[in-house]
Amino acid sequence: MCGGAYSLENNHLHPKPDRPGCDEIVVFGPFRLHVNRRLLQRNGVAVKLGSRSLDILIALVERAGDVLSRRELIARAWAGLVVDEANLRVNISNLRKCLGEGKDGARYVVNLPGRGYSFVAPVTRVRSTFSPTELELIQSPDLRSNNASLTTHSEHLLPEPLKRLVGREASVSVLTQLLAEHRFVSIIGPGGMGKTTVAISVAHTMLEAFSGAVHYVDLASVTEASLVPITIASVLGLKLQVQVQDPRSNILAFFRTQKALLVLDNCEHVIDETAALAEQLYKSAPQVHLLATSRELLRVEGEHVYILPPLDVPPISADITAADAMMFPAVQLFMDRVAASGAQETLTDETALFAVEICQKMDGIALAIELAAGRVRSHGLQGTAELINSRFDLLWHGRRTAPPRHQTLQAMLDWSYKLLSENERSVLYRLSVFVTPFNLEAAQRIATDAVLTEAQVATAIASLADKSLLSSSMLNGTWHLRLLDSTRSYASEKLAKSGELNAVLRKFTEYLIAQLSRSNERENEWQAGARDVMEGDTMRPALVWAFSHTGEGERVCNMRTALAWAFSDAGESELGVRLTALAAPHLLVLSLLEECHSWCQSALSQLGSLEGSATHLILQETLVISALFTRVDRDELRSSIECGLNLARKLNDHERELELLAGQHIVMCQLGRFREAVEVSWRSLELARKVGSPAGLVMSEWMLGCAYHLTGDQVGALRHMEEGFKQAAALGVAKVDIYGYEHRIRAIIVLARTLWLSGAADRAAQVARQAVEEAELDEQPMSMFLALLYASTVFLWRGDIEESEALVSRLIEHVGRHSFGTNADFGTALAAEVALLRGEFRTAASRLREALSTLHVERRQILTNMLSRSMSEALFECGELLEAEAIIVASVESAEVRHDSFDIPELLRTRAKIGIASGQLDQRAAEAMLLRAIELANSQGALSLELRSATALSALLANDGRTEEAYTILAKVYGRFTEGHETRDLRTAKQFIETWRPAESE
Repeated sequence: MCGGAYSLENNHLHPKPDRPGCDEIVVFGPFRLHVNRRLLQRNGVAVKLGSRSLDILIALVERAGDVLSRRELIARAWAGLVVDEANLRVNISNLRKCLGEGKDGARYVVNLPGRGYSFVAPVTRVRSTFSPTELELIQSPDLRSNNASLTTHSEHLLPEPLKRLVGREASVSVLTQLLAEHRFVSIIGPGGMGKTTVAISVAHTMLEAFSGAVHYVDLASVTEASLVPITIASVLGLKLQVQVQDPRSNILAFFRTQKALLVLDNCEHVIDETAALAEQLYKSAPQVHLLATSRELLRVEGEHVYILPPLDVPPISADITAADAMMFPAVQLFMDRVAASGAQETLTDETALFAVEICQKMDGIALAIELAAGRVRSHGLQGTAELINSRFDLLWHGRRTAPPRHQTLQAMLDWSYKLLSENERSVLYRLSVFVTPFNLEAAQRIATDAVLTEAQVATAIASLADKSLLSSSMLNGTWHLRLLDSTRSYASEKLAKSGELNAVLRKFTEYLIAQLSRSNERENEWQAGARDVMEGDTMRPALVWAFSHTGEGERVCNMRTALAWAFSDAGESELGVRLTALAAPHLLVLSLLEECHSWCQSALSQLGSLEGSATHLILQETLVISALFTRVDRDELRSSIECGLNLARKLNDHERELELLAGQHIVMCQLGRFREAVEVSWRSLELARKVGSPAGLVMSEWMLGCAYHLTGDQVGALRHMEEGFKQAAALGVAKVDIYGYEHRIRAIIVLARTLWLSGAADRAAQVARQAVEEAELDEQPMSMFLALLYASTVFLWRGDIEESEALVSRLIEHVGRHSFGTNADFGTALAAEVALLRGEFRTAASRLREALSTLHVERRQILTNMLSRSMSEALFECGELLEAEAIIVASVESAEVRHDSFDIPELLRTRAKIGIASGQLDQRAAEAMLLRAIELANSQGALSLELRSATALSALLANDGRTEEAYTILAKVYGRFTEGHETRDLRTAKQFIETWRPAESE
């Protein structure tokens, strides 16, 4: 349960590269593991993997085929720490999930009972660069022989290479090897990818091997296919007779006995003629090596294709540093071109994310990156990132000396678009509605119409992929297609001008509705087959199925496009309502709460004939869920819940009724109506028992534990929390994942707080740390928010300044990154609590005043008593006795009206302390108040609060000269503790006890 010890920092052991600049890459299945960069990619896309799971993977692949014991793996991932094996199992499970273990028969990590774990998939180890020595070895010996009949290196007119080739060294090395082995290689890729730059670099690399016989032919300016042979002959310096119309025979004769490299650059617009001549050369001139560049395959005999990949871009991460970002070629090129433009801006940790976002948006395409870099001089890094996100301009200009087709992205794409057939053009702009990857079935559904058949669409798609206007990749065992962002922007403009926009978007919206509906229909199939993977029941299996098969958030971007159209003046609101009901749960899973609330409001306002239906209920429930953590009006929220509950009962939907009861429980807790939260929890438990819902039973027990904790019944809280965990294990319930977070994490946090109140300070800290670690694995923003928020309170109560400050800092950063409405005020408030612990009373008072002004208005009562008490203490320490007195008196009165708040003993203790100092309470009244606080804490089972009040009372008695009585009271309470003796409260109590100990007791 508690999971052992944890550390914020670990020293990991990683393989060292053989030489500087190398990156060891381990390839298995669709994965590439960059060991030194600590990056796992699936089909070129970064995989989100926790630090410890990555350590375990590296350890396993290093000794692939061997069995590593649990002890070895724990030592690797948790160096120097003693941890429970449960932590290893959790991380192994997470690793398997990320690798797609079991899908399509994939097997990577195998558990050998009693022995350990083994990595069983075949692995290939490569390095990302080649040394000069290796380059020598991979070239054929015959390429190094002399050929006096060819021109020398110094006589040749090969374009100069770039002085600094960024991120293409590995491609140049691989192409050199391919040319040596196969003679005929085509570099294929979209416009602007850098094919020409790489080809010229390869040509220069191989000049010596060919004794200077390297011929470069740029076909970009050739306007007619018939001119291709003449252009090549001209570059070769062949003198043709006037009567010879076709120089092919001369070219073939020139190369027949020659050893040479012929580079044919920019072939796509004259591809038929170029391909035919290249094939003839390959067959008849055995010593000629051919290197072609094109946006389309030549598709002739002898051709070996090299797809030039985009420049590597770092994954988007809020905590990426400038040093981390500059390890990636895309960012290196971007900043190199920023500097060359005369911009004074340098990359810092604060601006690194903007550079990464720009390079991601440019898809790692060299030309697009260079054009974006040109904006930094006038807009800055942040301004350029915002400009691209809001209005991606295809007409940005690059270098004046660049070929016309490369001076803007518009020109580059116009060049490709003009080469397309009418069918290909129609398919291309219709597919621009897809924001994320799509499969062939989806493309056919959208692009097919009365004129274009599915077969014709499939043919057009194959041609577009061949011409590098569609890129393909393997996702979850299925081939998917996507348009690069620049291509999609261009195609979207074509769609808008085509007159087909509304028809295509209607078809797109209907397709998304059909797909999401199909996922829901497969829920029963998922439950039957996936429980072994998930190890238990969940409240929303259909959502988990959908996301495990499409990738996190893959569908959401497409949903936004369809919803925006459906609710527009040109759209169809009925389609929008249906799509919102299907899309909203996905938005919740991603914690996109504000967006979810907005779409639900739009849909509910246009229900029409769907009022009172299951669709209405889904929208009502998701409106409630999204509002729980983002809206201020608690009364409106309660009304929405009641409406949802009535609908659920009318439709006999017990699952949603249970979920809405959970929402009602949360609202009651937030409002400080803890007794009502208990009542709601019992209703939930009765319903769960009645309908036989395993997840409902577990969730209801945890709800009861939370409610009893807040009412001040810590014994009851522990009983129900433990019962919930017991039921979860017995019923196989691994996740209760609704309201955008994992309820197990909330339960662990409540358990940690209850343990501290009960006097188990050390176990409380251990459990609180476990909650944060599990939230990290859960990867849901709201789960992490709750874990950080309430784990912080445990360490604040313990008096652990450094750990509570670290958690609060993470909380503030986290709420700043995600859309959590006014929850940012909790971060401000807890930062004030840290300042109070540090003795920075003015800072604490100022921050608490700021946070409480919002929390009181929003009636977020769950923490306001604690914060108001801290506010009064901070003011007291600042000498503001009157205001401190007023705040603490009001807080006590407010809490006592409800008679059910766990923190009433603390409020009474502080009231007595301030009352004595201000003169509002005499000795006798203060003693009575502290005795009442002790008795109340004792009845609640809150030993830690009992100690605090006992310490305050004993100090009061000692100041009155009654040290023996003070000693007796405090020693009796202190003696009941079995742990936590190094925490602040217990150390203080111990010092007082030793000071007041009677002489005969020493």
